[in-house]
Amino acid sequence: MSKKISGAEYPLAKIFSSDFDYEIPSYQRPYAWTVDQASELFDDLYDFFLKEQEDTYFLGSIVLIKEENMPHAEVIDGQQRLTTLTILIAALGNRAPDAYKESLKKYICEPGDEIEKLAPRPRLSLRERDRAFFADHIQALQLDRLLSYDAAQLENESQRNIQSNARLMLGRIQKASEHNENFIKEFASFLVLRCYLVVVSTPSQQSAFRVFSVLNSRGLDLLPTDIIKSDVIGRITQSKQDEFTEKWEELEVQTGRNGFAELFGHIRMIYAKSKAKRALLDEFKEHVLAAVTSPEDLVSKVIEPYAEAYLVAKNSQYVSTANAADINSLLKWLNRIDNSDWLPPAILFLAQKKNEPEYVFWFFKKLERLAASMHICGKNVNERIERYAIVVEALQKEHSFMSPVEAIELTAEEKAECRAVLDSKIYWLSARRRNYIILRLDSFLTDGAATYDPSVLTIEHVLPQTVDVNSEWAQTWPDPTLRDAWVHRIANLVPLTQKRNSQAQNFDFGKKKSAYFGGKQGVSSYVLTTQVLNTPEWTLDKVEKRQQELLGVLADKWSL
Repeated sequence: MSKKISGAEYPLAKIFSSDFDYEIPSYQRPYAWTVDQASELFDDLYDFFLKEQEDTYFLGSIVLIKEENMPHAEVIDGQQRLTTLTILIAALGNRAPDAYKESLKKYICEPGDEIEKLAPRPRLSLRERDRAFFADHIQALQLDRLLSYDAAQLENESQRNIQSNARLMLGRIQKASEHNENFIKEFASFLVLRCYLVVVSTPSQQSAFRVFSVLNSRGLDLLPTDIIKSDVIGRITQSKQDEFTEKWEELEVQTGRNGFAELFGHIRMIYAKSKAKRALLDEFKEHVLAAVTSPEDLVSKVIEPYAEAYLVAKNSQYVSTANAADINSLLKWLNRIDNSDWLPPAILFLAQKKNEPEYVFWFFKKLERLAASMHICGKNVNERIERYAIVVEALQKEHSFMSPVEAIELTAEEKAECRAVLDSKIYWLSARRRNYIILRLDSFLTDGAATYDPSVLTIEHVLPQTVDVNSEWAQTWPDPTLRDAWVHRIANLVPLTQKRNSQAQNFDFGKKKSAYFGGKQGVSSYVLTTQVLNTPEWTLDKVEKRQQELLGVLADKWSL
């Protein structure tokens, strides 16, 4: 057996052809992309489709275990992209006129050819547990049937992700088609002819995993900052090069090598005010180096103050005689959010106004609210960056505590959307979003005095998800429709440590409080849970009242 590693760039027309027969091995994790990643993929593709008429779009790389000249390919890296692209093509096929439907379907299912001895089969086979579900709904173009299911009744999170991403793709396609009646045909052609993946393949499993490790390495490979350093320092007068080299390297030590590279990405955002479309090296040269008058100014007036601000924001280490504790508390909450897109406006503001603690407190209170609202509402990276770009642009104009940046304020529409999500079945949000809401609410109830360890947090239902017909719950909550309407909302959810929650059962209210919610001393570390412990009964009236009280706290603290 040859152990040759090969790599080549192919358009999707080739990726989804009889040359490849993809199988997701059982040891791989389930399909995990949510609407966040799927919407980012579609929006990036759609934006490129609208703006670029000839260029090709690079979708990244996949790693396969594959014998040369044999179609069977075991996917080591690339499952999420291949699956999501299949969902996108299926959504196009589902909504396409009959004339294009079969043409699109051939990219997700091998139609078969007796002369070439090709049997009909899906081009991508998911893990065994989800294989039939994916084939019966996505690859059979039965997306309308898929969307008719109650998400809560689907077997697992992978299937719920497949359903939600199919719904997203269909919605995006419908919206785009309103402005272009030929959208499906034109976009499909763009997708299969001008979108490329690099395929790295080897027949050896050991070799494939080694390739995967190298591609995902976090070692001391050459970073864009190293190349930028060479360019910048090389343009400084030779007598000053040692001084600036030492300053540059000290900043890199303070931030850490990867942190320094992250900082340069945020600096690029501050200058470009848009999502990166090309490599950091190219965009940093275009947007930053071209805007700064001299290499000395780049180091002293840009990188140095921004690095200081970056460290303050990332480490929650604002120092001042006033408001420092409150500001650092807000920074800690910002760092709990599952993205760092808020950092460019934070860095820029701190670099400008760090010596005005009253204004710094005002700004970060507003920034945490903005970041939290986008996190809670599930805004994708394109939506987040577009919103933060507005703030960055406003910060680059004159502003002060007496005339603060208005762009950081939530609009009426943003407030309404946030209130609607908070009043919805928040248990079905992603764990990061759901946990942020619960812990932030609990912190508001303690006036910010409590500290939390999210690694041992789970969310427990007071009214259980499953009610035994012979239980006390069935008497207190006899209407299944009402139970369904309230069981997953914020009033019925309490935070617990992981250890206690692992034992939780569907006990009646009194036993559940004493057995699981209270601990040995009959109290909880969380105010939300302690409130439930002090509630004698759990009825619809109590839950409705609690819902309004908790939403009132959030609306007050976040000024919604």
